[in-house]
Amino acid sequence: MNEYGVAMGNEAIYTKTFRENARVYKAGRAPELGLSGMDVVRLALERSETAQEAVNWVGKLAQKYGQFGSAVPGAGHDKGGYDNSYIVADADEAWVVETYEKHWAALKPSKGTWAISNEPSITTKWDHSDANLVSYAVKEGWWPADRANEFNAALAYVDFHTAAQLSHNRAMRYRQLLSEKTGSVDLEWFKRILRDHYEDTFLKGPQFNPTLPDFMTICMHSSPACFTWGNTASSAIFVLPSKGSGCLPTMWWCAGPPCNGIYVPVFVQGSKLPAFVENAGTAGKRVTAPNKAIKDKYSPDSYWWESRKLLDITKGDDIGSTWNIRHPVVRKVFDELEAKFAKELQPVEKEAANLMQGGDTEKAGLILNSFTEKCFVESLETVSALQQEIVRFGQPLFP
Repeated sequence: MNEYGVAMGNEAIYTKTFRENARVYKAGRAPELGLSGMDVVRLALERSETAQEAVNWVGKLAQKYGQFGSAVPGAGHDKGGYDNSYIVADADEAWVVETYEKHWAALKPSKGTWAISNEPSITTKWDHSDANLVSYAVKEGWWPADRANEFNAALAYVDFHTAAQLSHNRAMRYRQLLSEKTGSVDLEWFKRILRDHYEDTFLKGPQFNPTLPDFMTICMHSSPACFTWGNTASSAIFVLPSKGSGCLPTMWWCAGPPCNGIYVPVFVQGSKLPAFVENAGTAGKRVTAPNKAIKDKYSPDSYWWESRKLLDITKGDDIGSTWNIRHPVVRKVFDELEAKFAKELQPVEKEAANLMQGGDTEKAGLILNSFTEKCFVESLETVSALQQEIVRFGQPLFP
C-alpha cells in the first residue's frame, strides 16, 4: 500500500506463455529476464495515486519488460518463475489485472466480491488489454482463429499441464466465504477467511490438524508430503476508507500462518517500524537474485522468527501432534489482544486524522509510529510468553 491509499497484491498464475519460456530456457536458449510480480507491485505503487493509474502501469511494465526469471528463493528461472494475477484497489474502486508474459487484461468488477488465486480469472470480458491479447493466442495456436469473437483469456492462456488442485480449491473457497458476507465484509470476516482450512465444509478440514494438511488451504502449512509450498509467510488485510471518513488507510499485518498469529495495525502515514520487526534472521539484508538466495535461519532479534518459533512449538513436531491441544490456548490470547488493538485504534486514528487534516502530518506520523510500536511490543511480549506457556499442554508424539 502506498501513501495515497492504493493497495495491491499479486498471485502466481501458471500460463502457456511461461511454460513456453521455460521450455526454451531448458533448451539452452535463455529468454530475456523480465520482472517478477513483486517488482511490478513495487513499481506500480511508486508511480500511482489511484488504482486506475496502477493498472495502467502494470500493463506498461508487462508489455515493455515481460516476466521471466525466478521469484522463488533457491529455485531456478524455469522452476521459480511465473506470470501474475493482481488485485489493485483504492477507496473508490478495485481492479483485477492478469498478465501473460508481455500480454495483459484488466477488469473492473462492477459489484459484489472477487478473489484471485493461482489461476487466471478473467475470461470473456475485460475493460482494458494490450492490443495483441487475442491475436497472439491465435498465432500460437492456443485459440481457433474462426472463434476469435468468443475469446476466453483464461482458457486460452492457462497452462493445463499444471494441476488445478494447486489453485482452484483455494480460489473457490475464497469466493464462497466472501459471498456469504457480500455487502458486509469487514475486518473480522477477512481474518476468518485468511485463517481458513476448509473447516465447516464436507471436507471437515484436515483429517488430523491444519499442520498436517490434506489439501492446499487458504491458511497454508508445510506438509511432510511436501505438496504445499510450506507455511504462509505472512498475511495482510488492507482497510481503505473513503476520504472524509475520519479514518486512515491501515494495513493489518500478521507474521506467519494467520491461524496461529496476530494481526497488528501499520500505517503508511507512519515513518518507521520497530527494528525487531524489520530484522530478518541470520541472512540479514542483502540484494541477491532469488535463484542465488541463501536460506534464512532463526534469530532472536526478529519478530518474524519469534512468531515462527511459536508456530513450531505449537505444532510440537512435524505432524503437529500437540496442535489441537496447544493452538486453542494461543488463539484465545491473540483474539483478546487483537480486540484490544482494534478498540485502542479508534481514538488514535481519529486524533491522527484530525492532525493530518490540519496539516500537521509530522505529529500525526509520530502518534501512529508510537501506536504501531506499542502494539508490536505487546505482540512480541505475548509471543514470548506463549512460547513458555504452551509447552505445558500436551507432549509431542515424536519429539
